[in-house]
Amino acid sequence: MTKTDVTGLSQLGQKTDLPANPDDAVLERVPSGHQGADFVVRFTAPEFTSLCPMTGQPDFAHIVIDYVPAGWLVESKSLKLFLHSFRNHGAFHEDCTLDIAKRLVDLLAPKWLRIGAYWYPRGGIPIDVFWQTGAPPEGLWLPDQGVPTYRGRG
Repeated sequence: MTKTDVTGLSQLGQKTDLPANPDDAVLERVPSGHQGADFVVRFTAPEFTSLCPMTGQPDFAHIVIDYVPAGWLVESKSLKLFLHSFRNHGAFHEDCTLDIAKRLVDLLAPKWLRIGAYWYPRGGIPIDVFWQTGAPPEGLWLPDQGVPTYRGRG
């Protein structure tokens, strides 16, 4: 069994303070132990929070990130801290979604990545934001993100 190389990680295995904002968050990566194999890694953040840049009121989303590693995996604690760093950050839904995706693409250079951000309604209108780097690798088993569009109470 291949052991993941965790040398050089600065947050794993120790107390780490929550970054004040996404720019201060440190995303870390580890080498994939299965290079050459196409597989999907999924992270689901059903309680993502940011702030409206106009009113300062909280915005909530259910975010699903799928990616196919090329050579690197995102270290999950660093991803969790990065996502939590949006909690006091003011940005529009579209900006939060694309900022998350592009930081991951810059860090990992994955074969493929997609993000689905299912934002809860404010002002009576939910905003869902989707982005991907291109077509997924051929033959990849890619499950549905499993988050229905907003339907209210029924």
